[in-house]
Amino acid sequence: MNKDIFKKFDGTPAAIIGAVVLVGIAGYGFYTYRNFEGERAWLLTELTAAQDWNYELLLDVREKERIVDSFSSQLEELGVTVGVLDKLAHTDEELLKKYSKVYFLNENYIPATLFDIDEKYLLPGSKNFMIYGKVWPHLRDLLEAAHSAGQNLLIASAYRSFGTQSALKSAYTVSYGSGANRFSADQGYSEHQLGTAVDFTTNKLGTGFSAFASEPAYKWLQENAHKYGFILSYPKNNAYYQYEPWHWRYVGIELATKLHDENKFFYDLDQREIDKYLVNLFD
Repeated sequence: MNKDIFKKFDGTPAAIIGAVVLVGIAGYGFYTYRNFEGERAWLLTELTAAQDWNYELLLDVREKERIVDSFSSQLEELGVTVGVLDKLAHTDEELLKKYSKVYFLNENYIPATLFDIDEKYLLPGSKNFMIYGKVWPHLRDLLEAAHSAGQNLLIASAYRSFGTQSALKSAYTVSYGSGANRFSADQGYSEHQLGTAVDFTTNKLGTGFSAFASEPAYKWLQENAHKYGFILSYPKNNAYYQYEPWHWRYVGIELATKLHDENKFFYDLDQREIDKYLVNLFD
């Protein structure tokens, strides 16, 4: 308060009234200030409490988000697992078995679906011209790619039933005796019964398979067949049959590529390792 005001105080009624007014104003200001400070302190307390509550709420929200994310991850994994199991349930487990004198297919086994191979890719006079339905698109792509590259690949034989293989083996046995076992499977042990194996040839060779290894078409298959899921079943020095450069089997692009890149052969692998590729057989 300005001290000059009191110097001018002369005791007159007007001066007394003025002094009283000034004191009242000062007192009101002090009261208002004290009240403001109280309000300010209360607001700060409430603000601190609100901040603490918000922090706790934030922690709670983050924990719930973590739980939700965890459940989402588990549900996603479960979905993948269910998807894998569903694919396996709808994929014939026989299709990747090692059949050459190892696993047996009985007389009742027939592929789930069989498609006719396009006539333009068949050796004239061929009698076994069907292929497993899901393999046909891959075989068709291989044949089209080969023809585009100037290789006149043809199919001399594909699916054979148990009965057809039995008759074929009997005929070979009559002609070659026990020597037939070196190049012909008994019924139930032929990859052809799966509907996923084919014997390739060319117009030039016809049924003269023994010369197929010297054909450019064979070299093309060695370099490209894996891209379409096919592998050579019986390479040189295999433990099952004589060298058959014409006989190729569909095992899926993933497994075929692995075998090609690692310079391995199907029958070199343990069956348990092969079975891992069943789920992606037709991808």
